[in-house]
Amino acid sequence: MNELQAILEAFSESQHNAETLYLATVVNVRGSTYRQPGARMLMTEAGRTVGTISGGCLEKDVFEHTRISMPDGQTIVVTYDTTADEDIVWGFGLGCNGVVQVLIERLDDNPLNPMAFIKQCFCNQQLGIIATVFGVEGKVNIQVGARLMLNPEGRVTTDIKESYLTDFLTKDAQIALQIQHSSVNKYQLISGSVDVFIEVIHPLTRLIIFGAGHDAVPTAQFAKALGWHVTIVDCRASEATRERFSIADEVILTRREIVHKQIAVDTRTIAVVMTHNYLDDLEILKMLMRSSARYLGFLGPKHRTERLLQDLHAEGVDYTTEQLQRLHGPVGIDIGADTSEAIALSIIAEIQAVLSNRRGGFLKDRSLPIHQRNEVKETQLVISNS
Repeated sequence: MNELQAILEAFSESQHNAETLYLATVVNVRGSTYRQPGARMLMTEAGRTVGTISGGCLEKDVFEHTRISMPDGQTIVVTYDTTADEDIVWGFGLGCNGVVQVLIERLDDNPLNPMAFIKQCFCNQQLGIIATVFGVEGKVNIQVGARLMLNPEGRVTTDIKESYLTDFLTKDAQIALQIQHSSVNKYQLISGSVDVFIEVIHPLTRLIIFGAGHDAVPTAQFAKALGWHVTIVDCRASEATRERFSIADEVILTRREIVHKQIAVDTRTIAVVMTHNYLDDLEILKMLMRSSARYLGFLGPKHRTERLLQDLHAEGVDYTTEQLQRLHGPVGIDIGADTSEAIALSIIAEIQAVLSNRRGGFLKDRSLPIHQRNEVKETQLVISNS
């Protein structure tokens, strides 16, 4: 279970118990910081917390703000600046040389509850957009914490009544949904400005593992530890597979002749083939190469994968350069893995790199920042807000 899943589970449990809940969200950072925008921490009035917004140095102070800074339940933004020497005096000890802005809000039962929206995205396996106002300057009739939400069907829900802003926000939210990239936007008005965090909510990574051998077990375990949705496909149709992969979200017992009828693959699907059976692999590769899966990993030496492709070509199955780029065979990154656990670690690490558009490698050799720097997009609204 990943952090956001744990927060959603705690949110549902607290709703059932009618507890007062607070949510802290990192909405903007500058410089080097431990967590990035979108990191969340759920807090109950009794002091229970789930999730983190830093390396452990801000959580206690953020919770104190729910007691002393929000008597009327009004949403606030707290800024932690660790670029100055006074950090030692403050006692936070961040040591990251960055600025973190944290939005703290009390969660109410309303259509713009961010946790309810995220839960819906997860349940429907769909992308979504949450645009949250976290800064207001000047004479602008917009409150910190105001939101606009956009679902994949294009339906907009918002409590921002100023159409001059919602029009621009909707367009930027649609762009974020299309490119699947979050951003921080500043909208300049005639009488002030509004800062908005436009966040893409991604559904769970969907991993399909073809094969149910012993080496598939740690692969499934590592994936579940990251909170991924895991499906096991066993072409040997062994009933013992269900028990061996009890942690999986789904176990499909099938045969290679009909596997294509039982598996749904889309652009968010990650597939790893480790059946240890050449004919099974050939049939599965035929299905996957024609699909829109984002990543295809094949266990085994390079010459075996090349032979599979040659046999497919002989059967009249052609593939494009783009399709070949999605194929990773041998699967995994080069860490000298020679045990089932190490091989699984190698596989999951490569998938994570692909999902993050990274090449892997040592961080000490990286000349660029570990995390992409936030660049605030400024937009000058030509319509007056008067």
